[in-house]
Amino acid sequence: MSSITDAFTTARKSRRSAFVAYITAGDPNLDRTVEVVRSLRRGGADLIELGVPFSDPIADGPPNQRAAERALASGTNLGGILECVQEIRRHEDIPIVLFTYANPVVRYGINRFAEDAGAVGVDGVLFTDVPVEEMHRFSQPLASASLDPIMLVTPTSTKERIRAASRIGGGFLYLVSRTGVTGVRVEVASELVDRIKLARKLSKLPVAVGFGISTPAQVSAVAARADGVVVGSAIVDRIAELGDVPELGDAVQRFVTPLVEACRR
Repeated sequence: MSSITDAFTTARKSRRSAFVAYITAGDPNLDRTVEVVRSLRRGGADLIELGVPFSDPIADGPPNQRAAERALASGTNLGGILECVQEIRRHEDIPIVLFTYANPVVRYGINRFAEDAGAVGVDGVLFTDVPVEEMHRFSQPLASASLDPIMLVTPTSTKERIRAASRIGGGFLYLVSRTGVTGVRVEVASELVDRIKLARKLSKLPVAVGFGISTPAQVSAVAARADGVVVGSAIVDRIAELGDVPELGDAVQRFVTPLVEACRR
């Protein structure tokens, strides 16, 4: 059992959903990223998604686009992010998923990336723009490095695509809560409950829900149905408000603690 699956199992035994925290690696810089990951762990996060900044982030809303711009401006690249994970592993064993577009990985070299990511302690990889039909390019290198391929499904995914994503994927199945890009939303879509039920019925993997979840009330509503809850843009916004300051880690910890508590059923 992978460390990602193990995190979901531990959460389920504690009668709660797993809390997955997303941040953009390198925002405001990679040194702060190490600090923020440690603060998220102290705040109760079960898994970390580290976004790999990309110059054309078509799946991201304004908060994450701006975070990617800040990270790239600070000199962040994929090699630096892998070094950042290695530094995190000196202190923390929390599962880490790299949330990336295909382009940075292809440029780095797929086999080289998988080998290096596995060596520094990455646990899984989520490609935002690689559909099931194209995952064959990445599946074997990831498997050889014991990296879970985290697959995305959307509100419009057919039963066949959900089954296919579950078969090829590992760790957990990421259910996008709504169509569109990432970003904070006020309401949780009413039809989401049915989508969660369907995904859990069709998938052998734990189902985590993300995109637009930002408040304890929203977390609680999703946690009542899903195996995991992903919060990203709200944390990214908090990092943006504070910037490169010594108190960033403590502030992020205070911010996520009530969100983590809302995962209890």
